[in-house]
Formats: sequence, structure tokens, C-alpha cells
Amino acid sequence: MFGFRFVKFQPSEYVLKVKNGKVVREGVGLSFHYYAPTTSVIVVPVSSIDVPFMFEEITNDYQTVTVQGQLTYRIVDYRKTTQILNYTYNLKKNTYLSDDPGKLAQRVINIAKVLTKKQLEQLPLREAIQSSERLAKTITQEIERNAEIEKLGIELMGLSILAIVPNKETLRALEAQAREEILRSADNALYERRNASIEQERRVKENELNTEIAVETKKKQIRETQLDAERFVKQKQNEMKEEQLSFDTALEEKKQELIGLTVANHKAEADAKAYELSAVMNSLQGVSPNVLQALTNVGMKPDKLIAIAFQELAENAGKIGQLNITPDLLQGIMAGTAGGGTGSARGAGGR
Repeated sequence: MFGFRFVKFQPSEYVLKVKNGKVVREGVGLSFHYYAPTTSVIVVPVSSIDVPFMFEEITNDYQTVTVQGQLTYRIVDYRKTTQILNYTYNLKKNTYLSDDPGKLAQRVINIAKVLTKKQLEQLPLREAIQSSERLAKTITQEIERNAEIEKLGIELMGLSILAIVPNKETLRALEAQAREEILRSADNALYERRNASIEQERRVKENELNTEIAVETKKKQIRETQLDAERFVKQKQNEMKEEQLSFDTALEEKKQELIGLTVANHKAEADAKAYELSAVMNSLQGVSPNVLQALTNVGMKPDKLIAIAFQELAENAGKIGQLNITPDLLQGIMAGTAGGGTGSARGAGGR
């Protein structure tokens, strides 16, 4: 009524109330009454703004690539931004009076495009396709130091490059080349696997042969050790036999010496006896046989004496007319034979 109105803004909007060309009030999410003929309002968004972008650039090897990404910024110096761009707000229609707010995003995109072009011109196609993260980091640093960004009163919060894609023909060529490399790598992997398998099999066979050689070597060593042991045992047995033979030889030599000594002793005894007997015989050559007989009977037992007496009687049987032998005499002879010299004496007296 009469041009006086009330307006209320959101907390995400920074509002500058201008009256008669001067800012009389400013802040976030203001609400106030105003007089429409003399009051204008500038509304600047406080929240961050996401701006997608996509543009084509040329790489170092003259290949066209499409860069797709997104940047995020926010206005930090509202006075600078409103001095360069028109953010005047039409309160009746709830819209901006000009299209400058949309131009701010395009200016930021143009700055990013110039910096991206600068970086891609230094990279070949293959490297450019794989440099999204590195390229985004470099462009972000360049934008933060850009003087135009500072004059616009904005701050870059983030920049990401989603894809760097060549045209379809180049992409097909790269895919074919990559496919060939993959197939070649697969073939190489197959050959390497086969070679590795052959090499492994060769190692297994070599290990088996080495094991057999080692086993045979051990068997040879064991057999040699057994032969050495047998040779040592036989050598010891031969040494023992030689020692036994030497001992038996020495014993037989000792026995032979002993037999020789025994024979010599017996011969000496026989010679001594022969000499004694010869001396006795020589001494008895002139003695009468009766005397020799009497000397022989000296000290003889009575029974032998009686036997000699009967022998003489038998020799002189032709000279004896009659011989009476009483039982007492026989009994005496028998008693003398069993009992001793007394009985024999009696027997002799009886004769």
C-alpha cells in the first residue's frame, strides 16, 4: 500500500538493501520493509555453486579430445562481485533483472578452459587420456592463483575432471591397438607359462636324476664301507690265524725241543742202564750159576721162593723117587701167599 512492502529472504542469500544509491543494510537472510520507488535489492547466493563443463581441446600430437568435468565455487567477496556483475533482484517477479549471475559461471568455465588447453597442448594423446587427476590438480592450483578469479570475488572449492575422451575413430584405433597389446601380452603370458612349465618340469627331472645319483652314491659309499669292514674283519682274522699259527709253530718247536730232550734223556738213561748192566754182567762172568741163582732169590717173597723150589723139583723130577706134599704144606703155601712172610717160612720148613 502506497509503495511500502515487506520482503523476506532465505538464509542461503546475501542481501544488500540499497536506497538512493547507498547500501543501508546488508546481511544473510534479511527480512525488512521497503519503499519500492526508492529501494533496490541486490541478492547474492551464499551457498556453493556446481557448474558442469564439457569442451574440446587439441593434444600435443594434434588429436582432438573432449574434456568433461565439474567445478564448484562460491562467492566470498560480495561487494567485488556486485561491482562487476549486476545481481539486482526484481522483488515483484522474484528474479534477477539481468543475466549477469549466469555469466559468472561461464567466466569461471572459460578460465578453466584456458588453463586446460594450456596443459593439454603439452601432452600427447595417450598421456592426456590418463592424466585426469593430475590435470585437475594442476588447473586447481592455477585457478587459485588467477588474478581474474580474485577480482570476481569468488573462491574455487573444487574441480574434478570426469573424463578425457578422444573422438570415435581415434578411440577405436586405440582400442584396437590396446586389444592387440593385450592379446600379445596374453600370448607372451601363455608362452612364458609354457616355458615356465617346461623349465619346472626340467627342474623336477633334474632333481629326480640328482636324487637318484645321490642315492646311488650313498649306496656305493655304503657298499664300500661294508667292503672295508669285511676287509678289516678278514684282515683281523688273518692276523689272528697268523698269530695262532705262529703260536702253534712256536709250541711245536717247543714240543720238538722237549721231545729231543726227552729222547736224549731216555737215551742217556738207557746208556746209563746198559753201562750199569754191562758192568754188572762183567762182574758176574766168573760166578757160578747157583750162586747167581741164590743171589737172585735174596729178598724174594716166600711164595715166589716156593714156586722156584717147585720149578727145580720139576727140572729134577727124574732124580726124585717119591715126593709127598701134605695138605698142611699146601695150606701153608696158600696162607703164606695171602698173609705174608710167616706163612711162607712155615711152608719152606715143611718142604
